[in-house]
Amino acid sequence: MNEILQYLKKHGEKLDAEIAAGAGLSLTKTRLYLSELAAKGEIMTYHSTRFVEGQKIEGIRCRLSGITPQSAPGRKSKASLAS
Repeated sequence: MNEILQYLKKHGEKLDAEIAAGAGLSLTKTRLYLSELAAKGEIMTYHSTRFVEGQKIEGIRCRLSGITPQSAPGRKSKASLAS
């Protein structure tokens, strides 16, 4: 499980298949570890569906708990600037 945590610390939010390839684990073992880490509250997970070149890709997206992804670059809405 430490391989997964280190991979997420280094690379940020990723799909389960990307984590498995990067950490050198099988996809089934990675999903088992991800469910254990989510139960402990160390990571956040959610189901994701993406379309890449017309191909549907489904998986579990994961990130470390307590870390908010960076905001997208570009102009911000006036409503968010007023707060």
